[in-house]
Amino acid sequence: MLILASASPRRRELLAQAGFTFEVHPAHIPEDPHPNEDPISYVIRLAREKAQSVFAEFSSKGPAPPQVVGADTTVTLDNQILGKPENPADAARMLRLLSGRTHRVITGVALVTAERTQVASEATAVKFLTLSDQEIAAYIATGEPMDKAGAYAIQGRAARWIPRIEGDYFNVVGLPIALVTTMLESCSPGLDR
Repeated sequence: MLILASASPRRRELLAQAGFTFEVHPAHIPEDPHPNEDPISYVIRLAREKAQSVFAEFSSKGPAPPQVVGADTTVTLDNQILGKPENPADAARMLRLLSGRTHRVITGVALVTAERTQVASEATAVKFLTLSDQEIAAYIATGEPMDKAGAYAIQGRAARWIPRIEGDYFNVVGLPIALVTTMLESCSPGLDR
């Protein structure tokens, strides 16, 4: 049995789209970065903590689940972590920072089994067009940016401002499916999806 340690509907959709059978069991851990923590270390740490927390919870109730996948995604610009906006003003601040620039989206992935914990990360460069204050305000008014790292959804209305990416599109949505598949297959050769 595969467990997804995430409440993200986007991660759930991507894993299902790739043909995996799994259960969802979100982890509830603090997601604040540690002082001076770089973005890759941050997302890998959170992914590991989420997967380990859910694995421990299941193990305490009976047999451990065979595999738990945890993931965390952040947006980074100039090595600054741009998490989910706290409010509309914070979303506007983030979108102004991203406007006209290329940033990175980094997802940390952890796979926990009874035998081991594997971690990896994926990074994708995303180019934004220059946004006007009116475009930013109208986008924030839709509510779409409020639960997204970096205050935007590439698979949503923000797609119109993204002329180019370099790397894994699904990583930007929230789960690098090819990386997850590789990790699962290395743990369970002949994995039945």
